[in-house]
Amino acid sequence: MLTTPPLAPKTVAALHRLGIRTLEELRQTGAVQTFLLLKASGLTLTKSTLWQLESLLDGTPPQEMSQAHKARLLAELKNHPPVAAFPPQGEMAHFMGLALEQAKLSALMGEIPVGAVIVSDGKIIASAHNTCIADCNVSRHAEINALAQAGSEMQNYRLDGCDIYITLEPCAMCASALIQARIRRVIYGAAEPKTGAAGSIVNLFADKRLNTHTAIRGGILQEECRAVLSRFFQNKRKG
Repeated sequence: MLTTPPLAPKTVAALHRLGIRTLEELRQTGAVQTFLLLKASGLTLTKSTLWQLESLLDGTPPQEMSQAHKARLLAELKNHPPVAAFPPQGEMAHFMGLALEQAKLSALMGEIPVGAVIVSDGKIIASAHNTCIADCNVSRHAEINALAQAGSEMQNYRLDGCDIYITLEPCAMCASALIQARIRRVIYGAAEPKTGAAGSIVNLFADKRLNTHTAIRGGILQEECRAVLSRFFQNKRKG
């Protein structure tokens, strides 16, 4: 269990709220990402906190850390993709469940079952699913349809502060659109090993030349999201 010292009590309390309670959980997240998560949670931090986090992983006192080691950490910090504190698990599961309902509607229409909802201040402002076949338009993915709805609702093509829940990892087209729309957080269910652009094939969100504001998290209700896709393609094969 992470305790004080060397970390300040408020830092330990914030780590616990983020679900980082043990040295192993800190190791899985990494010192730099943990530092950024703490900042995203509202803490005002100095570089000394980063040195303390890294020292816990190394098992050496912060004062013994070399300047070269500190320089490497600062370079990693500078180049790290956007990080955000995500909603509680229950809240994410709730909104992903609503995205799944959209995916099921898509399947009923004979479309690949992917659904999405966009949330602003805890309220859904857009719900959509794939309509590529119905619209004879390759761009009509769930995310693109949801962005169009949300833009109309907000009367702004930029959706700063909004989150999107998608049942499937976005493709490169959709990832680019989400970045352009300045979506705050992208939460998806199942990974897409063939076309996923949030880490499976490429991670557009991790390139700071493209993205400075959108954080991603996958795996929310992933089994349920996979099951909807599996049933759809099984039925297709049966004819």
